[in-house]
Amino acid sequence: MHPTPDKDTIAMLPPFGRLGLDRISLVATRAEAEAAYAALTAASAWGFDTESKPTFRVGEMSDGPHILQLSTPERAWVFQLHHRDCRAVAAELLQLKGVAKAGFGLRDDRKRIIEKLGVEPAGILELNSVFRERGYRKDMGVKGAVAVLFQQRFIKSKKAATSNWANLRLTEAQLVYAANDAYAAIRVFDALGLAPGMSGVSG
Repeated sequence: MHPTPDKDTIAMLPPFGRLGLDRISLVATRAEAEAAYAALTAASAWGFDTESKPTFRVGEMSDGPHILQLSTPERAWVFQLHHRDCRAVAAELLQLKGVAKAGFGLRDDRKRIIEKLGVEPAGILELNSVFRERGYRKDMGVKGAVAVLFQQRFIKSKKAATSNWANLRLTEAQLVYAANDAYAAIRVFDALGLAPGMSGVSG
């Protein structure tokens, strides 16, 4: 069994090169959604993640996800799901068969997508499961995976993570945070030598 790198080990590594705003597209209109669809369907695998507005009260239910992130190794798209046309295109993309949608900790994302968009995502690949199959004892997560595969430190902003993803206007920090979760996932997918038709891909 391989050990998962600890926080102190990861902290010593050089930073992972993240996508800048010039390679991140916000999707909030029909035209933007159609352009994103055309670009994404040219790829056979995407990094995949969602964000939901945090809940702070006991018993409070989230109506998320509010954001869907899909990424190729070159570019990421951040869909705002309050817009009906964006939701429709997002649902269509998530149902596409033959396209792997790779990410970390996707069980909750999948459940919320079914509730919010009314579709069962196809081709979901939980990257933590791939690492377990390869001899790592516990969930790797994006930080551990980037450390193991690239010997680099993936930086996540706690402030952005707990921000209001339901806002109609997302900040630059939110866009960078959201896009790079999906971008790191597709980079990990590629580095692991995975293919859309491999075992472990659901749907």
